[in-house]
Amino acid sequence: MIRNNALTFITPVQQSIELLSKKWKLPTEILELHLGTRDDVADYEIKIDEVTFHIPKLLRCNLFVLWNCLWPECHNCCERQDRIPLTKDDIKILSNKLRYTSKIDFVKNETLVSTWSHPEPFGNTNTTRTQISLKRNKDEIEDIDEGKQIPCRFLSDKGCTINLDKPGVCQVYPFASYIEYDTTVNNGNEKPIIHALYQLTGDCPGFYLGESVDNMIPILNQYSKKIYDYNLAFYRTKRDGYCVISSVD
Repeated sequence: MIRNNALTFITPVQQSIELLSKKWKLPTEILELHLGTRDDVADYEIKIDEVTFHIPKLLRCNLFVLWNCLWPECHNCCERQDRIPLTKDDIKILSNKLRYTSKIDFVKNETLVSTWSHPEPFGNTNTTRTQISLKRNKDEIEDIDEGKQIPCRFLSDKGCTINLDKPGVCQVYPFASYIEYDTTVNNGNEKPIIHALYQLTGDCPGFYLGESVDNMIPILNQYSKKIYDYNLAFYRTKRDGYCVISSVD
């Protein structure tokens, strides 16, 4: 919580929306969705390849909440980063990109350890994650700058300077995702089931209302493989000890 000049407390999402509203005009319904004040939100599922996307539908107006990136007019996702967790694959790719001959030296010089908690989607479980994260600027200090929104040092006036090699968590924005395993199929072997849903942090102006999800199908097709690959990379990261997760009901 943050206290403003009127001695009232505002949440991080409220603060983000206040900043966003100075430049962008979002429909009231979408602002209410970000703030969690609507009671008419239905979960519309659409499966693209191996990923099930959860698209909010607002029942009273009978409209879907859709999304499209507004780059280059907007680059909030790069300017208001709270942390950039890395998978094992990210570490390998970025250490090569930044011309490190040793991944150990890359981790020592370019990363820090982040710990944060978040509620699991569609449940009452809180998850705490500890993971190696990319420094958003060279002077970032572990524990002091953790969770603060800091512009990414790889953002230039021409865009992301490591675009093709940027971390997986950046590639899948604005979606959050998680993986489940179904053991009832595939002869008892675990089959990964990937779910993806919007990050409703109040930072992205790309959300809009539509009567159908058809306009988003090309975007979902584009993101499906990215999200699937990212979740498998994260699973390998956790399996190999690069990440620690604990859950509390």
